[in-house]
Amino acid sequence: MANNLGRRHFLGLAGAGAGAAALAACGGPSTGGGTGASGAADIDFSGVKPASSIDFWTNHPGKSQDVEKAIIEKFQAKYPEIKVNLVTAGANYEEIAQKFQTSQAAKSALPGLVVLSDVWWFRYYTNGNIIPLNSLIKQLDIKVDDFQKSLVADYQYADKQWALPYGRSTPLFYYNKDHFKAAGLPDRAPKTWQEFAEWAPKLKASSGAQYAYIYPALAGYAGWTLQNNLWGWGGSWSNEWTINCDSAESVEALQWAQDSIYKDKWAGVSSKEAADDFAAGITSATIASTGSLLGVLSSAKFNVGVGFLPGGPKKETGVCPTGGAGLGIPSGVSKEVQLAAATFLKFMTEPENTAAFSAATGYMPTRTSADMTAVLAKTPQIKTAIDQLAVTHVQDNARVFLPGADQEMAKAAAKILTQQGDVKATMTELKSTLEGIYTKDVKPKLKS
Repeated sequence: MANNLGRRHFLGLAGAGAGAAALAACGGPSTGGGTGASGAADIDFSGVKPASSIDFWTNHPGKSQDVEKAIIEKFQAKYPEIKVNLVTAGANYEEIAQKFQTSQAAKSALPGLVVLSDVWWFRYYTNGNIIPLNSLIKQLDIKVDDFQKSLVADYQYADKQWALPYGRSTPLFYYNKDHFKAAGLPDRAPKTWQEFAEWAPKLKASSGAQYAYIYPALAGYAGWTLQNNLWGWGGSWSNEWTINCDSAESVEALQWAQDSIYKDKWAGVSSKEAADDFAAGITSATIASTGSLLGVLSSAKFNVGVGFLPGGPKKETGVCPTGGAGLGIPSGVSKEVQLAAATFLKFMTEPENTAAFSAATGYMPTRTSADMTAVLAKTPQIKTAIDQLAVTHVQDNARVFLPGADQEMAKAAAKILTQQGDVKATMTELKSTLEGIYTKDVKPKLKS
């Protein structure tokens, strides 16, 4: 992880073993008091018998329904006394989050285990909707220290573990090797966006593609991927809880992006899915999730290259965010259901199963001991994504911890990149909106 330890403190996970203490990284702001999950105590599961049945709510990230079914079948063979019902609870992270919210409010049937995305799980933590996993980690001997540190630490807050990584990803730089070769360019991702800007006219002239580069679809992606641009220019959406999206550096980064579309005319914005546009040959390059990798490789009719995300004029490395989802356990179900869910959670995230999930989807192997030999032999591009983990940067608080902020960032990005709106004015307006969300929905739940 990049150095940003002021945002997340070193954690001592009580009862989680010596390895857990070594996960010194991205834990989060101190939270406490009487609101939501603040001050939540470890749950005593001694003497509890696992429930005979649980529901697993998932949106099948990375088209993972088949591999999820296969893992459940393996689990049933090992634990016939616990039936796992695979429930399609939404088509994406937003839909599954809305269903989970609705069930909480209605106090209706809740899952035993649920997929929680990087921009949704924190509000469930602050509202007390999910339980800390520490006592279950200890009781079931879940090897937390074997998880990729930068991935498992994303769910550590107030000295507790609130979820475990599942469908985790980073953005990758995808490029058309054939286009790059025809343009006389190196067979690699650009080191910086400035370098790519030098390459772009050559790509436009020789490739026949509509764009040299296409920005990811703004809804759901802008807040995530544009962190790369902001960080490269020395900006960000926020610094800790200080909203600074209107800083000179942030404005300069987004002005550069706008100019690439309207002034320099070598870039565009995807209307739906940049990975599909890339695979169709509409653009010579894009940024998309590692979870899109297998789909791109199977549908593209050209040689696909992948690389680390480019840096910017202020920062050339440590400009890649992590993303994706983890698995959490609701607080509103019985201890019996929680224990059964944790038993399945442990199995779901064991090295063999995380390797199978990665092979089927292109998502990160979340366990360091996962044997990826066969996967990498078949899809060597995945190694680039794994290697990039070493230079990932923890996401800005504003993007992942402010409810609804991702949508507000997408609106601002759309105004800048599709309507050629004034960058400074747009970011000033966004700052006001994000500060309002923080003051109303987050600050009251944080320990002073």
